[in-house]
Amino acid sequence: MIIDLRSDTVTKPTPAMKEAMFSAEVGDDVFGEDPTIKKLEAKCAALLGMEAAVFCPSGTMTNQIGIKILTQPYDEVICYKGSHIYKYEGGGLAGNSSIGTKLLTGNRGRISVEEIAPVIGNINDVHSAQTSVVAVENTVVREGGSYYTLNEIKAISDFSRSKGMAMHLDGARLFNALTETKETSTEVGRYFDTISICLSKGLGTPVGSVLACKKELELKARRMRKVFGGGMRQAGYLAAAGIYALDNHIERLKDDHKRAKALGNALGQLAWVKSVMPVDTNIVIFEVADGVTPEKCLAKFSEYNIKALAFSASEIRLVTHLDFDDTMLDATITSFKKMYL
Repeated sequence: MIIDLRSDTVTKPTPAMKEAMFSAEVGDDVFGEDPTIKKLEAKCAALLGMEAAVFCPSGTMTNQIGIKILTQPYDEVICYKGSHIYKYEGGGLAGNSSIGTKLLTGNRGRISVEEIAPVIGNINDVHSAQTSVVAVENTVVREGGSYYTLNEIKAISDFSRSKGMAMHLDGARLFNALTETKETSTEVGRYFDTISICLSKGLGTPVGSVLACKKELELKARRMRKVFGGGMRQAGYLAAAGIYALDNHIERLKDDHKRAKALGNALGQLAWVKSVMPVDTNIVIFEVADGVTPEKCLAKFSEYNIKALAFSASEIRLVTHLDFDDTMLDATITSFKKMYL
């Protein structure tokens, strides 16, 4: 038995999801003729309280499109210094949008009005870039899946919009956050101009993300999808998986969180673990003890058929998902207790 905890992107479609995919009605989406994609887009728009949505191959693409259609070259975006849009999207902010960044530390990645206010560019100073977007990530992947509350989001949005700045949400794991806060996606949606949600992480589809936006931004978003090479044809087979996931896989995210917390608790009791970041959702990040490297630790993991990911020079990340069940959880914890590093 291989236990793969590198990411929640490693899941395989469930039998019921496969059945939904195989039975999907499809057409040519570039011509706007795929009914299943239209259904998914309408469903996501409604779910997020938006007027439009665009199905794309990846979360990187939806993030990059979202930022692109809210900015002009030479603008800048404010975001957390470890955010996915800045750290893990290949320099796309600079390359795709020709914009700069103002990077904030945040409280475990959660930025605040107090941090945002002092770094906004002076629109009346020609020496200063125009700050046009504030980007929020929820949950925060670099910070153990930490999440924002609705009140925190509202405060950032109200302030940013009062200063003429748009709001983008990298909601790759938004439903993980909402599972904990008990708030609704529609409530969150009203505070953003563009929202990216990923279907192939905790929701367990094989491919796909959706960018939700205001109606007046939809044509721009579709044009940028084409420019970025994201136009797909009979992709309704993939959209059907997304519809199934939204209908059936949100509620079960709480099981992933419970198992992640159990892993974090177990790791915190081991001699070869120096510290464990608070586990808020389905991401576990721990620092190895002095004298132990992530490479040495991962090599030992492999002896027990466990896969994880080195996350820094001293940290390892584990991510729970729908293909990681209680039997695997027990086996993983038992293996950890046997390890000597």
